[in-house]
Amino acid sequence: MSKGPGLFTDIGKKAKDLLTKDYLSDHKFSVSTYSESGVALTTSTVKKGGYSSGDVAAQYIYNNTSVDLKVDTESNLEFQYFHPHASLTAAVGLNQAPPIDLSVTLGTPTFALGAEAGYETTSGKLTKYTAGITVTKPDSCASVILGDKGDTIKASYIHYMDQLKRSAAVGEITRKFSTNENTFTVGGSYAIDGLTLVKVKLNNHGTLGAVLQHEVIRKSLVTISSEFDTKALDKTPRFGVSLALRP
Repeated sequence: MSKGPGLFTDIGKKAKDLLTKDYLSDHKFSVSTYSESGVALTTSTVKKGGYSSGDVAAQYIYNNTSVDLKVDTESNLEFQYFHPHASLTAAVGLNQAPPIDLSVTLGTPTFALGAEAGYETTSGKLTKYTAGITVTKPDSCASVILGDKGDTIKASYIHYMDQLKRSAAVGEITRKFSTNENTFTVGGSYAIDGLTLVKVKLNNHGTLGAVLQHEVIRKSLVTISSEFDTKALDKTPRFGVSLALRP
């Protein structure tokens, strides 16, 4: 894998993943396979309510360069290119009037900045533009992202408690300028043992979430999650489950 800055979507991703990843309200199943030639193939399906979606992703790694390709049920095609000092992502919809997304990131593994933009071919207008910056240390990571066409700014910080980075604490604050709304979220993860991980999060709106993840066999995970509103305890909590199998 490249020693470069990663993708634009990696800016703030560590904090975002701790606060959102595996907090499911649906059912997910994925299978991954790997070859000695450096090719990895992953297929995933997600069922949410009465709707099902899926994707197939392929990755090829050679020396310090990685090329990724993904196609999903929404007919979107994505290309990723990694270089020791830069990365590029391009995504296009496979239809008559395809939307186009493009992002570029420059820097190093410890400091990176980047930008992304979306273009709608039918109207000829930009659908989004976002910029971000991140600073990464061995035991922490801080990021700032300006998004929603400049209407939202998000700052996050994550600190790891162990060398394996399985136990961590995170804080994130988001401000939406058009509504003067602030959202502050704190969370954390704790490794009970080498096979079991627990995650919790809580925001200033009263939303509390929890995740229990267990490695049933090597590299294969089962995840159970729940989320509910502490300010409306009469509402039914949301639950999700996921099974990921890897050889």
